[in-house]
Amino acid sequence: MKNAKRLLVALLSALLVFTMFGCSKPADDTTPSGDNTPDTQPVDENKPLVVGYSNFSEKFSPFFADTAYDQDVQGMTQVGLLPSDRVGAVLLNAKDGETVAYNGTDYTYYGAANCKVTENADGTVTYDFDMRDDIKFSDGTPATIDDVIFTMYVLSDPTYDGSSTFWNLPIKGMAEYRSGIDTLKNLLINAGRDNADFTFWDEATQTAFWTEYDAASVALAQEIADYCINNGYATTVAEAAAAWGFGGLAADATVEDFAALLQASYGNDVAGMINTENAGSSVADLFPTLENYSVGIKYGDSADTITGIEKTGDYSLRITLNEVSAVALYQLGVTIAPKHYYGDGSSEMGFTKGDLSPIKAKTTQPMGAGPYKFVEYKDGIVYFEANDTYYLGAPKTKYVQFKEGSDTDKLDGIVAGTLDVSDPSFNVNKANQIREYNGNGELTGDVITTDMVENLGYGYIGICADTMNIGGKENKASDASKALRKAFATIYAVYRELAISSYYGELGSVINYPISNTSWAAPQTTDDGYEVAYSKDAAGNALYTDGMSAEDRYAAALNGAKSWFEAAGYTFADKGDGTFTATAPEGGRLEFTAWIPADGTGDHPAFMVLQEASKALATLGITLNIKDLANSSELWDALDAVTVDMWAAAWGSTVDPDMTQVYNGANASGSNHYHIADDQLDSLMAQALKSSDQGFRKTLYKQCLDIILDWGVEVPTYQRKNAVIFSTQRVNTDTVVKDITPFYGWLAEIEKVELR
Repeated sequence: MKNAKRLLVALLSALLVFTMFGCSKPADDTTPSGDNTPDTQPVDENKPLVVGYSNFSEKFSPFFADTAYDQDVQGMTQVGLLPSDRVGAVLLNAKDGETVAYNGTDYTYYGAANCKVTENADGTVTYDFDMRDDIKFSDGTPATIDDVIFTMYVLSDPTYDGSSTFWNLPIKGMAEYRSGIDTLKNLLINAGRDNADFTFWDEATQTAFWTEYDAASVALAQEIADYCINNGYATTVAEAAAAWGFGGLAADATVEDFAALLQASYGNDVAGMINTENAGSSVADLFPTLENYSVGIKYGDSADTITGIEKTGDYSLRITLNEVSAVALYQLGVTIAPKHYYGDGSSEMGFTKGDLSPIKAKTTQPMGAGPYKFVEYKDGIVYFEANDTYYLGAPKTKYVQFKEGSDTDKLDGIVAGTLDVSDPSFNVNKANQIREYNGNGELTGDVITTDMVENLGYGYIGICADTMNIGGKENKASDASKALRKAFATIYAVYRELAISSYYGELGSVINYPISNTSWAAPQTTDDGYEVAYSKDAAGNALYTDGMSAEDRYAAALNGAKSWFEAAGYTFADKGDGTFTATAPEGGRLEFTAWIPADGTGDHPAFMVLQEASKALATLGITLNIKDLANSSELWDALDAVTVDMWAAAWGSTVDPDMTQVYNGANASGSNHYHIADDQLDSLMAQALKSSDQGFRKTLYKQCLDIILDWGVEVPTYQRKNAVIFSTQRVNTDTVVKDITPFYGWLAEIEKVELR
């Protein structure tokens, strides 16, 4: 479902989009297809490298791929303008090779271009790119700076609706280029149903749009009502709407009434409404003709070009920004997408401004200058063939397949010989299985070779400020409301070590700030002001001392939680047996629920945290129910409906630690499921994006993290390790990239991988 995907994708795609982009042409008749797997093929050049994957969405375009899996597909076929190293730093001098040390070893990286950055006295910043002249697309066509400019103009188009935010960079002339033109859809919505000015469209078009929009809205309302009623959240449309966060309907409301409320709530943003509120269907499902209204309509003055994008030679380019942007390099290192393939030749830019239909038409058929050519996607398998014109040398393995399957299939497939490489979710049980298969008690042996890497993300327990407060969500920022949330956070925090060591063993560790330890902005134990999360009582006293036993720590945490409850207005009466009865303040309650997607069996790293916390809180007279979900999509729907008190989940991260999407107060209807709304936090996040000084930015982000913890909306729980596993018998692991990191995976040098 879209909700689960959105949280993962929105954070991952920003990392991937600047390093790679799309490519391909149809397969020739000699290309292997079907179930051409390693256990049935002889060791020859026709034997494919088979990689186990989760399901694809078939958006393999360098412009429109969103899931991490689709990003990997298009990345196989693409070349980015600037490469990055093993710590995620963008390399500016890799055109002829740039050497950077990592863990005491020098590694030389090669990229498509060099870039010189100059901060000017007037506050502007220029980026001068010098591109290689020996890059060819997989069809043999030379790649030039025109292809880079084409890519940038697609990403800047006023009608662009992919995941890239290149258009949001402060590039000189960008605002003028995007003004005076908008999609027909947006103009129709802004004009309204009663519009009588048909200068830019006819009445029939307007009538058709609103008719189709209403039908889609009713279908959406019906879908939500059916979901809530079928899952026991409601018995009527009005109750379903309320459960979904849209209260106020009359008891006898119809789906049409609910649809009208949805429309009003979203200001008639139909795509945003469906993407955010659906219970399973996509925009294409509910409004299949909406794409017809995506064409750009020029209604006012609009510049023909972006003045800050200047071609300075066949292989050179200058970009001028009006101000410093911390994320500029990650966005400017775009994919070099082939203009002759994706464009339509209608203009010098390669397409007609406001009409991206030619580019979108090739979404499922990528092509580029990457190490592999896309052949086809068939029966759950993506087929690739080596691109012999790849500028870093033809790949050693001619054929590669990305094969869909379940997580269980990933490990079993390596052992059975149907997969050569995969990345199963990793925990103690999975690690023990690998040790058993290898027969030597190790993660690497004669059967499986395991490469461990820190996960680019972290696990957390979320606490919703709109549902967890004293006196209603309008009081969610009060000291009492924060104290209530910190009472739960304190008791959760103390059981993290027990739960994470039990679930992950040496494969996971407890973290104390809501940021992945892989980030340069993550506070370190040696930093001034570093603290263990939620380790003080309401008076500011430390709860723990060195050498405390586990049981003493649990008792101290319970007393600390009690002090926070009291600060929130709760009172406690000693029952004389070490337990209490509690009385909630006005606007408070005694019973709460934590949601956790643990497959209905408790299989989740934070499940033990909730279990132990529930038992401890019961001694204070506080009830914590645990809702163990077999279907994780229920959690995302309920979070969107703002019906969840607390929940366990994980975030994916990007190279740059911009926190805006997750914590900005204006994004509470999006992925800010904590519903934190703090002006100081918003200001600090904005300041951090306007500086290129990493030390200064780290200081600002530490202040941001402290504010988040003070709100008590998030308990950072664990940093885990990922594993990429290879068949020792079928993959020549000596040819696999060394020192894999979250920012430099094994696919970064896929062209060097050989089969045995």
